[in-house]
Amino acid sequence: MRGLKRAVLNDRMADQPDYTLAGVIKMPETSLSPMQAIGRRVIGALLALFATVLIVYFDRDGYRDVNGDGLSFLDAVYYATVSLSTTGYGDIAPMTDSARFVNVVVITPLRVLFLIVLVGTTLEVLTERSRQAFRIQKWRHKVRDHVVVVGFGTKGRAAVKTLLGDDAVQPNHIVVVDTDQAALDAAGALGLVTVHGSATRAEVLRVAGVQRARAVVVAPNRDDSAVLVTLTARELAPKAHLVASVREAENVHLLKQSGANQVVISSETAGRLLGMATSAPAVVDMVEDLLTPESGLAIAERPVEPSEEGGSPRHLADTVLGLVRDGTLYRIDAPQADAIEPGDRLLYVKKVTPVDKVGK
Repeated sequence: MRGLKRAVLNDRMADQPDYTLAGVIKMPETSLSPMQAIGRRVIGALLALFATVLIVYFDRDGYRDVNGDGLSFLDAVYYATVSLSTTGYGDIAPMTDSARFVNVVVITPLRVLFLIVLVGTTLEVLTERSRQAFRIQKWRHKVRDHVVVVGFGTKGRAAVKTLLGDDAVQPNHIVVVDTDQAALDAAGALGLVTVHGSATRAEVLRVAGVQRARAVVVAPNRDDSAVLVTLTARELAPKAHLVASVREAENVHLLKQSGANQVVISSETAGRLLGMATSAPAVVDMVEDLLTPESGLAIAERPVEPSEEGGSPRHLADTVLGLVRDGTLYRIDAPQADAIEPGDRLLYVKKVTPVDKVGK
């Protein structure tokens, strides 16, 4: 009975409160050194102490000192420190200014350091799940037009690397879905949002926000999983651009029928490159250069400029490979590519240098 109840909750994962997804969705963490983390806590403690001192000092007529001479600013500082450090009042209390000065300058920092190391660390552990739940809630309400990557193996990592290398998508707008926790940890180290679960289940894809995604990259290790994920993702996101990878060419039609906009055959593509490398290795080097966005040459897409409309793409300064018109790609030798029309987009070869990457 308990197992059945748990299964029902898993099937309705997307409808659960955000705090229940803290173990499923993992938001990227901002890395801080130990000294930076302690420094932030010290600053917070000092701000709290200063605020308490001002409150006590401005209301000093409401306090009484054992000396009967009223509260000075130093008295206010002393009262604030012993109060915030939970020391309280005892039979032995410093009465001279020098003793109180020592309490403020020496003893109180030691107490604060103790609270930082002990209480601060404990509270951080206790509030980590609450912080994750709050960040998940904020992310789920705001995320739009993101990219969902299913599978963070070799193909998924390469796809993410290309997206980040082209500056096409910010890391926090890429959601990785996988069942391998080690792969999700690697994705989280890159600043990506991760979702633990099988993407063949509609509820897991809903948690990843696939229904609001701009694009979905399907890159699992098995072709049958790719077909099922593609079918599920297309049902949830009918307008998203869906690209999928398969190992065998005979499965391409299944992915097309399942709703994939584009299908990449990984095994045959690699096989063609291997065959070409035996007779024309320079061609393989050029293809690798075009597919690597970090430096050298790269294939890019851009809108046409008003001054280019009506002209031939063959006469442009850029090396144009083709143009996209109304969602259809025409090669440079196609009759439709003889003249550039308004709204066209050009596929061209651009030169990428490290200086260009820094300037982006």
